Amino acid sequence: MYNYYHRFVFNRTVIRLKKEEQQFQKLNTLKTIAETLNQCNDLQEMLQYVLKELLDVTGIETGWIFLIDEKGKYTLSADYMLPPGLTWKHKQPMCEGGCWCLNQYNDGRLERAANIIECKRIEDAIEYKWGETNGITHHATVPLRAGTEKFGLLNIASPNKTHFSEEELALLEAVAFQIGTAIKRIKLAENEQSMALIAERNRLARDLHDSVNQLLFSLVLTVRGTKEMTSDPQVLEMLSYMQDLSQEALSEMKALIWQLRPQGLENGVASALMNYGKVLGLNLKVDVKGVIDLPNTIEECLWRIGQEALNNCKKHADTRDATITISVKESSVTMEIEDTGCGFHYEEGQQIPSLGLSSMKERAEMLNGLFELSSVVSKGTKIKIIIPL
Repeated sequence: MYNYYHRFVFNRTVIRLKKEEQQFQKLNTLKTIAETLNQCNDLQEMLQYVLKELLDVTGIETGWIFLIDEKGKYTLSADYMLPPGLTWKHKQPMCEGGCWCLNQYNDGRLERAANIIECKRIEDAIEYKWGETNGITHHATVPLRAGTEKFGLLNIASPNKTHFSEEELALLEAVAFQIGTAIKRIKLAENEQSMALIAERNRLARDLHDSVNQLLFSLVLTVRGTKEMTSDPQVLEMLSYMQDLSQEALSEMKALIWQLRPQGLENGVASALMNYGKVLGLNLKVDVKGVIDLPNTIEECLWRIGQEALNNCKKHADTRDATITISVKESSVTMEIEDTGCGFHYEEGQQIPSLGLSSMKERAEMLNGLFELSSVVSKGTKIKIIIPL
């Protein structure tokens, strides 16, 4: 009896110590997650790391995170150990179509962690034989939020697991709230950086206008006045050359100031491009189809691309005539810039011939857009940009 009692006490102590160790590991992992969320400014990297740590501490095998915008459009932003049926064709089942958790999130029914939601994506993978599902049939889901703002969904699942305890759901909600708060912090930081960049551009534009621009203007007037003080042909020729150079530099400076701080962009990208065309001395026709109410990022992208295209027209096309057409549809905005200048030899698939054209393509692709270039010698050049809304 004495030995039995001691074994009983010993076993109880071992169980208690194991539980305390597990609890300590969970708290330590949550501390690590909180530190990562507070320090990381890369959203994708943060979500991937936190998801892995969360699954490690809970012992759950699979998870994924959807970020969802105000219009209900979702993006698979992080995933860990998805079964083959969900990674079919570069994770197509996770990136297309709807599901029940998204429907409940979008119509406002999903406010807290849901214990079990059957997974339509898993059911489709089984029905259409996309691959093994590793015994996963259900998942828990919890919205990512900060206060009243919602940012997406955290989903976790394990093979043959059809129930999540209240303790597990409480842990999920705690981590999901931390993730939501971190997402809001990152978005605020991005907005602050964007505003700081705009302020710095405005400062540079003011400085250039007040200093270099005024000096160039004074130089033009000085040269013009000096020409009236001499009749020496060689001196007059040199002064005329200086006048042409300083006038060209003044025009370039005005264009640079416009690039830094476009006047009229507050009235829309079409108005800003039309005014910029006047600064460059171009005969520019602008045609707008549809109602333009574009996000700031897309509007600035179109402005920068149009700006570069008009610069090319002035410098290289050997024409002052150009046309810009902007068409806005429900799902995309298209901008076409065309001139009837000298053109150049270019075939589709060929390497883009200049840094300016390459930068236009990069700007469009940064917003998941398309860049199309066509040019024929003696017939002109056409640039077409399509950006999804």
